[in-house]
Order: sequence, then C-alpha cells, then structure tokens
Amino acid sequence: MLGRLISITRKEILHIRRDPRTLAVMFLIPVIQMFLLGYAATTDVEHLRTAVLDRDRTSASRELIEAYRASNYFDLVYYVESEEELARLIDSGKARAGMVIPAGYGETVTRKERASIAFIIDGSDPNVAGTAFSAAQSIAQAYSAELVEVELGIKLEEAIGVEAIPRVWYNPEMRSSNFMIPGLIGTIMMLMTVILTSLAIVREREQGTIEQLVVTPITPFELVVGKIIPYVGVAFFDLGEILVIGTLWFGVPVRGSIPLLLALAFLFIFTALGIGLLISTVARTQQEAMFLSYFIFLPSIFLSGFFFPLEAMPRILQFISYLVPLRYFLIIVRGIILKGVGFELLKEQVIPLVIFGTVLILAAASRFRKRLE
Repeated sequence: MLGRLISITRKEILHIRRDPRTLAVMFLIPVIQMFLLGYAATTDVEHLRTAVLDRDRTSASRELIEAYRASNYFDLVYYVESEEELARLIDSGKARAGMVIPAGYGETVTRKERASIAFIIDGSDPNVAGTAFSAAQSIAQAYSAELVEVELGIKLEEAIGVEAIPRVWYNPEMRSSNFMIPGLIGTIMMLMTVILTSLAIVREREQGTIEQLVVTPITPFELVVGKIIPYVGVAFFDLGEILVIGTLWFGVPVRGSIPLLLALAFLFIFTALGIGLLISTVARTQQEAMFLSYFIFLPSIFLSGFFFPLEAMPRILQFISYLVPLRYFLIIVRGIILKGVGFELLKEQVIPLVIFGTVLILAAASRFRKRLE
C-alpha cells in the first residue's frame, strides 16, 4: 500500500513539474498577494486631492490654505472660482474634498471672532470620508491654537479661532453598504465573465469537441460569440440581482440613470470577456484557466479601490492601478449610483475601458484563430 501511495505521489509531482505555467502561477500568487496586501491593505489615507475655493483672498486665508497644504492629508491641487466648479470636480472624482473660505474670513479673524470655513467631503468611500472629516477639524483646531496664542497674543480659552464645518456629500451617514454594494456589481461581473468564459472554451478543447466544431461551417468568430453570449446574459442578470437586493434590502439609493449604467456595464463586460477569451488561448486545461483567472482577478480587486482606498496605496501601486479595467468601472458605477452623475463626467473612465476592451478582444481573437488553425 505504501509503495502504491509513493508511486501515485511521484506521478503527481512529475505531472506538476511538466506544467511550468501552472507551477509558476501556484507559487507566484502567494507572493503577489503578500506584496499587494502588505502595501495596499491599509486605510491610512493621505494626500487626498482637494479643491480650494477662496472667496476672501487675503493674507489670512492664504495662511490657512498653507496650514492645510503642510499636512499629509490634503493635496491642494485645484483652485476654483465657483461652487459649481468645485462640485464638478468632486462629482467626477478628480477631487475627494473641497475647502471653501468665505468672504470676510480675514476680517473675522482680525476681530478675534469665530471664523468658519466649509469643508466638503466625498462620502462615497466611508474610509476616505472618515479620515478627511477628522483631519479637516483637527488641522483647523491646531491652526486656531497657533493663530490665537501666537499671532493675536491672547490665550486660547479667550477666543474661538477657526472652525472647519465638514459637509459629507452623497453618503452623509457614511454607511459602508452604500460603498460596498455598488462595488460588488463590478467585482461579481468580472468574476463571472472572466472565469466562466475562459473555462467554457478550454472545456471544449480539453474534451476534444472543439475540433468537431471547427470542421463544421461555423466560423471562428461565430464560435467565440456563441460561446460568450450566455455569459453576457448571466452578468446582466447578476447586475439586476445586486441592484434589486441593494436597493430594497440594504437601502442603497440609485441616484443616476439606470440605462446609462446598463450601457456602461456592457462596455465593462466587453472588456472582461476579452480577458477571459485571452486566458482561454493561453491555458491548456480548465485547472490552468482557473489559476490564471484568479491570478488576474485578485490583483484587480486589490488595486481597483474596491476594498482599500487608492489614496492610501504607495505611488507605484497607484500607477499600476491605471492598468486595471475594474478601477475605471468602479468609479463609473459608484458615480452613477451614489452621485447621480451623467456621461459627461464619466468620459475619462469610459475612454480607457473602450481602449482596453478593443485591444483585449482583438488580441484574444487573433490568438484564438491561430490556435484553431
């Protein structure tokens, strides 16, 4: 019995060694996950892109702006002239916060009275919003202490100083379900389309039935389209399920256009199908296709902003995230559902998806045609 067991074990080890691609994936996935989770799995949010609307334009307002700039929490990258421009930046996701300094701020500080500023926060991500909420108030309090005791020459308890009044948009209660459920739309759609599409075509090759289809009048294009159409339907059915359950059970508001969401979801499915089809041209077995799918899917989850804020990641990972199609779709779906934005503010996310989808489908179709030949 022991001899037979050893023989079977030796045979399986030889089988694994003869498949270097699967072997590489088996050992690379833990390493990649460790590095991704080690650096990406953090909620210590810093360097939030912030817009500034300075209606006062005095030396006092400029000093306050510099106090926020000196912190690690806010990067003051936009200076706007109106609240409409500020709102547009936050709606589009270019800015995650906005500071509004009212006219007369400098005079109020000079009179040693309470001076209030508004701090608008994008609440679509509760982790980011919570950090920005606390940081906006703590920086104002620290600046007040310096302003009151040093510049005005009086004791802190004798004056009020500067007060930051945060206003959280889109998700005032900062409910995590409002953030997670829209994100599940993208992750589940990607999981279903990538894995199922790659497995469906590899299954035909593994069972030897794809050769039977090749000798029929069916063209390679018809074969590929026929295989992936059912999974497009599955992906849209899952999308509908999540929307219905999220809205009726979890109370997630849908503020934007459902037809727009469906149209852009189809664009994302188009991209995900390209990934699955490309995997099917590389993998020889269903097991290998599964490994490769997870090899792509898991980093996409970590680098898309689904679990962890992109602002909290190192710069190199933020740069790599631009190569992840899921990143763009999560911005789209959260923008439509939570912010109610239209296509005009989503164009910067749509264009990369169109490019990714076109390149992936063409590359996969080319490789698939060669494999059939």
